[in-house]
Amino acid sequence: MIEKKAKGTRKGYTTGACSAAAARASVLGLVEGIVPEAVDCDLPNGQRVRFTVSDGRCDSDLAHAVVIKDAGDDPDVTDKAPMTADVRLLPDAPGVVLLKGGEGVGTITMQGLGLEVGGPAINPVPRRNIEANVRNAAGALLERAGLEVTISVPGGEEMAKKTLNYRLGIVGGISILGTTGIVHPYSTAAFRASVIQGIEVAANQGQDTVVLTTGGRTEKFTMRELPELAPACFVQMGDFLKYALDTVVKCGMREVVIGGMVGKLTKIAQGETITHANRSAVDTDLLAEIAAEIGASAEVCADISQSEMARYASERMEELGLINEFYAALGRRVIATLSQRYTGKFRLRVLMCDFDGNKLAEVEGDV
Repeated sequence: MIEKKAKGTRKGYTTGACSAAAARASVLGLVEGIVPEAVDCDLPNGQRVRFTVSDGRCDSDLAHAVVIKDAGDDPDVTDKAPMTADVRLLPDAPGVVLLKGGEGVGTITMQGLGLEVGGPAINPVPRRNIEANVRNAAGALLERAGLEVTISVPGGEEMAKKTLNYRLGIVGGISILGTTGIVHPYSTAAFRASVIQGIEVAANQGQDTVVLTTGGRTEKFTMRELPELAPACFVQMGDFLKYALDTVVKCGMREVVIGGMVGKLTKIAQGETITHANRSAVDTDLLAEIAAEIGASAEVCADISQSEMARYASERMEELGLINEFYAALGRRVIATLSQRYTGKFRLRVLMCDFDGNKLAEVEGDV
């Protein structure tokens, strides 16, 4: 029997790996006179993987190939994207491999990504991997001519609208990404890396403030509250508080805003640095303590303590007309807790909203 992998565990391949495979297939077309129906491609992690090639065609000095991106079980907007490579001979430039971005590949418009402003959004590792595969496939062909490799992604501009590329100053298409060539399903590593990159980009653009939010609702809320800040200042950190704040310190940023709702803020206040629901429970005793601090009765505090949901505490405080005081006290606990870990590193502001994105409180202080 063939063992089936559990749903949600099938790995896929990055845009960078698929682009390298398409480029390699195109070069083989120039070398051998026909684009292969499948191609073995070397990934950045050292693996060699066979990719199916579609729409392969070539003539004496131009070849075209497409590899359809398979993201595995990862919910990636680029899944099934036609990663396309067009390779053209450069008779007057032997040994040269020139990499360009075509339709659907973003253009860099801001500094901070380690890529040339005005150039294609093809990250350094995929760039090196594409060139390595091209050179390997070309062999002696490069002794008499250079190769211009254009990577394109038809439909990439629409795909990019579902990403945060515009925040990073990438316009007109997607980025060609991937440090290993492999996409891990529901990859926390990929999300964590995007958090770190977002903060680094803001710092490299000279921003002194970063706004860390726990999700889409809190991000929209903070953007309404802080319209004076550039889009690059807003970074969805999700559950990765520790990695976000460690990067803030590393980059020397002096102003941090955390936007959140009661659940995640409680976890931060209780000292959790990874706030995922599966990592730890909300400390409802802490919420009961805060409720008592602002004047809630012993009976209400006992109810809060015995509940399992942070939202219950918020609802009880709202019933008593203490919701704003409750959130302000919670925000002060967040600052107090983080000041123990990041003493003197930055000034912190906490913006708090309800589940509809309405502002409830704002506190600030040095950590």
